[in-house]
Amino acid sequence: MCGIVGVLGSHEVAPLLVEALKRLEYRGYDSAGIATVNAGRLDRRRAVGKLVNLSDVLVHTPLAGKSGIGHTRWATHGAATEVNAHPHRSGGVAVVHNGIIENFRALREELAALGLNPDSETDTETVAMLTRHYLDQGLSPVEAVSRTLPRLQGAFALAFLFDGEDDLMIAARKGSPLAIGHGDGEMYIGSDAIALAPMTDRITYLEEGDWAVITRAGAVIHDAAGRLANRAESRIAVDQTRIEKAGFRHFMAKEIAEQPVVLAETLRGAGLPDVDFTGVDRVVLVACGTASYAGHIAKYWFEQLAGLAAEVDIASEFRYRDPVLSDKSFAIFVSQSGETADTLAALRHARGQVAKVLAVVNVPTSSIAREADQVLPIKAGIEVGVASTKAFTAQLLTLALLALKAGVDRGRISPQALAQHLAQLQALPGLMNHALSLGPRIAEIAEELSRAQDVLFLGRGAMFPLALEGALKLKEISYIHAEGYASGELKHGPIALIAPEVPVIVLAPHDGLFDKTVSNMQEVMARHGKVLLISDAQGVHEAGRGTWATLTLPDCPGPFAPILYAVPAQLLAYHTAVAKGTDVDQPRNLAKSVTVE
Repeated sequence: MCGIVGVLGSHEVAPLLVEALKRLEYRGYDSAGIATVNAGRLDRRRAVGKLVNLSDVLVHTPLAGKSGIGHTRWATHGAATEVNAHPHRSGGVAVVHNGIIENFRALREELAALGLNPDSETDTETVAMLTRHYLDQGLSPVEAVSRTLPRLQGAFALAFLFDGEDDLMIAARKGSPLAIGHGDGEMYIGSDAIALAPMTDRITYLEEGDWAVITRAGAVIHDAAGRLANRAESRIAVDQTRIEKAGFRHFMAKEIAEQPVVLAETLRGAGLPDVDFTGVDRVVLVACGTASYAGHIAKYWFEQLAGLAAEVDIASEFRYRDPVLSDKSFAIFVSQSGETADTLAALRHARGQVAKVLAVVNVPTSSIAREADQVLPIKAGIEVGVASTKAFTAQLLTLALLALKAGVDRGRISPQALAQHLAQLQALPGLMNHALSLGPRIAEIAEELSRAQDVLFLGRGAMFPLALEGALKLKEISYIHAEGYASGELKHGPIALIAPEVPVIVLAPHDGLFDKTVSNMQEVMARHGKVLLISDAQGVHEAGRGTWATLTLPDCPGPFAPILYAVPAQLLAYHTAVAKGTDVDQPRNLAKSVTVE
């Protein structure tokens, strides 16, 4: 959500800013803009829509300068219009911002009494106006920002640029990520290292409450109390920040296809996680969106494999229901980016109330990773498509290994049973390759699915949360209304929705719950429902007659079938979206990394 870049360079920065913003497109946005200082004069260009629109503006009205900031905006306060696009300017200061200033209305009223009124509907412009107020009082830019920051309530990553200051940027973070890049006589800032990778591999991550005064000579970092802070510089692996489609039409297609390799690499030589579950009485799994469904599936594994009580909480609700936590429990926070605002806030709420806080993340340098007691990186590599695919299955694999470790520590899994379960996991990459080969058949089914207005997904046991995830994927990128249900709940209300024009997708491996799932499926078909059955060969043979369509997956013995069945669910969503002509990688209204509540 919202991308920030900044450059104090030795060459014209406008092209560098636009290129860096392109690397942040995956975060989601609906407008963009840049500001530069040229010969002491601050100026800006903004445009609604994709970055190509901003590039067109820059062709017709170029923006010179070797110092600049840029932004891709995902609208919160105010619609996606040019006047609401960043950077926002007031007098001699320009600001870009990721986050939400919660007290902006009170600040705006205070500034209005001083004769300063906004041009936009945004909370961000208030930051620029407040800083301008302090500048007008004769304070220096550094002093003005130092007075502004304590007045702001909420979450923010901020970058400031000033009229008359060719060699100065100021950056600050509270609740939203921001990194500083170091070059040879140049300095950079970015929402994450991906934006800065073409320019530098030397990164300093600002910590909570930090603000930095940046010149081409380096950065002076202050902590939340204003004290000088020494933050470590780290090297990023450039290969890990490469963003390429590698011949695929969309990043999502590439990332779906990468899953067998991602899982195989994670499993190669990996043992069980170094986490001791001895004496633990419960795990609490907290996450948002797709990550929460990964936690929901893992709940079944912790309970069935380890005999360990497990709860699943939506991060955005966790703090507000005043959860009862125990110093004998573990809290596990799952986030692809490691910057999800609700999940980070939930982690901070739980810290100190549980025995250990674990983070399952894809970015080991992220805020959630840094604030957890222990990090379990999923090692999925960069995921650009907004709809998570390979990160989801990598989260599942990591949580499966964690559940197995809990089972071993609690004496519920013998060495022989552990070897059998690990062999089942080792088989998954090959099984997923088989599932990927169904792509052409799934594309045919998706052509008809794309004409539906509503779709239902059904599953039992651990397939129930996968049904929720399948429905989420479909509505995320195809904009078709979809819902997931536990199969047994069908008769408790949702069966009223069954009609010939409402496809019902049934996820049903031939396991101990198969007969019950098929019974629910027959209830749908008896009411002229249109069923797509996804099962293995035995399941399709026994229950495929009378269905609209079937997809036959390889047999996946053991409890880990949801990892395999995620592939056809993802491919159905992808091909349906392609058939509808939607923006697969950047669906409307969505952001990859949700860094505001």
